[in-house]
Amino acid sequence: MMKRNLLVIGLAGLLSACGFQLRGTGDVQFALKELDVSARDAYGETVQQVRDVLEDNGVRVYAGAPYKLVIARETENRRSASYNSGARTAEYELTMALDYEIRGAQDLLLTGNKVEVQNYYQQDDNNLAGSDQEAAQLRSELRREMIQQLTQNLQQITPAQLDQLQQTAEARAKAEAEALEAARRTRESQVAPQQSPIELPIQ
Repeated sequence: MMKRNLLVIGLAGLLSACGFQLRGTGDVQFALKELDVSARDAYGETVQQVRDVLEDNGVRVYAGAPYKLVIARETENRRSASYNSGARTAEYELTMALDYEIRGAQDLLLTGNKVEVQNYYQQDDNNLAGSDQEAAQLRSELRREMIQQLTQNLQQITPAQLDQLQQTAEARAKAEAEALEAARRTRESQVAPQQSPIELPIQ
């Protein structure tokens, strides 16, 4: 047992020296240093954990930041994955997904994406409480994994990229507004003017 422990410690030290980090540990580096974060469920677990991860890694999260991360939609789906001899569900597949957007000045949409995770848990009809507890634990694990994927995506985004996307979005919004105005003027010019009533001479 002592030799096994020493071997594990030695391997861990070697991997660490090579730059390897266990999943979910170590610092996460963000090019973005300030960000607003919002969600439909403003007090939900997911948005709270996202804020915590960002703040713990040096990102200032506050209302009014130049760019905003919007958790647009969060979904959860459960389906039967296998059945027992009594034709009852023996295993469930649990899938969680998150749609998010990054918006800039004037609430213009700059970019968006989706992260999705899934896993399985056993259903024991003789121990429903235990099955519910396993499902709850898996749900928490999937949420952490989903947030990890989200933060990895955010790591790839730089302020320069968002500045460029902001300029593109503003140019697109301006072009659309000008097109709508031109269409409105065209419609107005095509409306026939009302003719004045003909005045007949008095006999």
